[in-house]
Amino acid sequence: MSALVAARGIAKRYGARDVLRPCDFDLGAGAVVALLGPNGAGKSTLLSILAGAVPPTAGHVEREATVGWAPQRPALYGRLTPRENLELFARLGGAEATEVHALVRDLALERAEPASALSVGMRQRLNLALAFLGRPQVLLLDEPTAALDPEQRERLWTRLDDLRRGGGAVCFATQNLDEVERAQRVLRIEDGRLVP
Repeated sequence: MSALVAARGIAKRYGARDVLRPCDFDLGAGAVVALLGPNGAGKSTLLSILAGAVPPTAGHVEREATVGWAPQRPALYGRLTPRENLELFARLGGAEATEVHALVRDLALERAEPASALSVGMRQRLNLALAFLGRPQVLLLDEPTAALDPEQRERLWTRLDDLRRGGGAVCFATQNLDEVERAQRVLRIEDGRLVP
């Protein structure tokens, strides 16, 4: 079966620094891949390139499926409430209004205050909700559970398991070694090098 996301020879350089050295990467249907490595190793850069948020300096990425991305630092509109953020991104991405209602309910995001006033954990839940908009087949998640309480972590993993069982795929970066057990494959990134 062909990969849902495939990268060939992708690399990223900022000035004289190689942040990500040339590597290949495949994410097939039903896969759950964990990325491990120290801070600054290149995990976030790899996910950003796979998501199409950052162009590679070399190589290319082929996407055969819709991709949802939750960056490590949430990209939210601080003046908008969680629902308003979701409604805006839904309109921009062509997602259905019913998805917004379901995500607000499922992730307990019905808040009147603007996103800038939310707790770190609430902002992370909103960040994840934005990644789920449009019902993507592939989710690329950067430290997705870092600010979540145990109940919200379990809800997230249930949702990710459902996606995998439905033929989707997940790739997530983590520092939490307990979460590595949820992956079928673990890759390390060290000094910008992908180590299988």
